[in-house]
Amino acid sequence: MSASNSNMDSPSSARNYDMNTPFSGGCTCGSIRYKCAHAPVAMLNCHCLDCQRSSGAPFASGVVVMTNDLDVTGAPRTYSVRASSGGLATRSFCADCGTPLFTWSEANPGFTSIRFPSLDEPSLFQPMLDIWTSSAQPWVCLDQAIPHFPQSPQQPGEPEA
Repeated sequence: MSASNSNMDSPSSARNYDMNTPFSGGCTCGSIRYKCAHAPVAMLNCHCLDCQRSSGAPFASGVVVMTNDLDVTGAPRTYSVRASSGGLATRSFCADCGTPLFTWSEANPGFTSIRFPSLDEPSLFQPMLDIWTSSAQPWVCLDQAIPHFPQSPQQPGEPEA
């Protein structure tokens, strides 16, 4: 699947996608903390209906990391739903303060998305792409400097749909 708007080479899209590594974060009350040893694989905004509902916002923004790079202390609660992709998506949050923390799916089990507001330095989040824009609310203003995908981008090695 190709991006519907790919302006990554334009001067206006010159962005710094580097995050300090390791980076860390946690919930509001401090019961759950995490540290990630390596830089994110991606930073994105997801507009699927599940992310809209779970975030209480028009989209959820996440920092995607390799699950094995993530070290979590504390015990987040989880809730699983059938996602827009048809796969099972599991979201975790702090049972004490309710802070949304992580999302992972059976479709991509090696990756975890960290909700950006839980970062110790949330200003370092800079979205690289918008996904599931086919479900975006019509009044959402999409950043024209980053690529948009109607669903999730095809993963390397995945068969064409």
